[in-house]
Amino acid sequence: MKKIFLFFSLFIPLLGLAQQRLTLEMAIDSALKNNFDIRIARNEAEIGKINNHYGMAGGLPAITAGVSDNSSLYNIHQEFGDGTSANVNNSFSNNLNADISASIVLFNGLKVISAKKRLSYLQDKGFLELNMEIQNTLAAIMLKYFDIIRQEGYLKIIHSTIDISRKKSEIITAQKNVGMANDADMMQAQIDLNLAEQNYRSQQLLVENSKTELIQLMGGSQEQIFITGDTIITLSPLITLDSVLLFLKDNYQYLTAEQQIKISEQLAKEARAERMPSLRLNTAYDVGLTNNPKGNTLTNLNYGPYAGLNLQIPLFNGGTSRIRQKTALLNTSNARLEKENLFNELTALARKTHQTYKNAYGQLEIQQASVRLSEKLVALVLQKFQLNQATILDLKSAQQSYENSAYLLVNLQYQAKVAEIELKRLSCLLK
Repeated sequence: MKKIFLFFSLFIPLLGLAQQRLTLEMAIDSALKNNFDIRIARNEAEIGKINNHYGMAGGLPAITAGVSDNSSLYNIHQEFGDGTSANVNNSFSNNLNADISASIVLFNGLKVISAKKRLSYLQDKGFLELNMEIQNTLAAIMLKYFDIIRQEGYLKIIHSTIDISRKKSEIITAQKNVGMANDADMMQAQIDLNLAEQNYRSQQLLVENSKTELIQLMGGSQEQIFITGDTIITLSPLITLDSVLLFLKDNYQYLTAEQQIKISEQLAKEARAERMPSLRLNTAYDVGLTNNPKGNTLTNLNYGPYAGLNLQIPLFNGGTSRIRQKTALLNTSNARLEKENLFNELTALARKTHQTYKNAYGQLEIQQASVRLSEKLVALVLQKFQLNQATILDLKSAQQSYENSAYLLVNLQYQAKVAEIELKRLSCLLK
């Protein structure tokens, strides 16, 4: 017995360490660091930042260097004006050329400026999408966290049901021993107890699966074991609809739609610039050396700089530039329509969500009172049943009333919390 006591005294603290309490703040911090969608969005935003460069817009000079060395072996037959001739077999000649050149666009219909603005807007859009992904992930973490608390609330209700069923079974057993109960009541009590225990095991599985889903959202290890809090705390005071509607234009999804309009406008300007003349400055420094074993010139060395302007005027390219410009203008128009439609959808969603939030929040106090009454009713009927003043059907009806009231309270709390999270997500106030 001493060894058994020592074993449990050492093992029980280890169980406490294994099941560390996971708070909502801990879940959010883990998601911000490890969530895969956030990490991908962060990399995409960084790509947009890197691409926002004048070189990517074509505004910086292109500098190249090149060297070529060509050798040839050939036969020479020459005839001169004085009637003489010359023949050389297997003549070896070498031609060496080296140059460094630079080219820069001086004017191309402001296409470089438009492209640089487009890259800036793409960078801004990338960071907006990152913030939007963060808000969406935070909302998903919160919803799953409070869903686990809801599922654990169901466990407590089922556990209470098991306690009531056990007491009912004990009372019937005691009554049967003195001839005051029949076998039918005994069997019904055992069936109710078995069903409650099966429901408890099924609910435990749902809780564990929900915890696994939360760990996946957090980007953590699947071997983590934890327990959550035990209540769903709703916000007080109430969130007003006006405060939500006021922040809708700061919604990251809406701001992203605005950026898409600006990007489409710059694409239209770039397409229009393709129909304009372009002027390019070209400059280089060349070195050329040629060696010939025969002929009038045995060695020829050329070196020095040169510069020139290249003007190109587009006359006709099959109408592709004009088509691209029209397409870009239509895409810009669509982007504006999508932005307006998105704002209408966000407004409608905010109104519906707030109505749900206010309705659920308004029922909480009444439902809490109903749960307290149903608990008292069960205790009262159970006492009467023990005194043989109530039937098993009366007790089952009171028990069902308690279960319905308790489940409804938990669902209302969760419904209010879900609506609260969605309202804060729409306002971009989740943190």
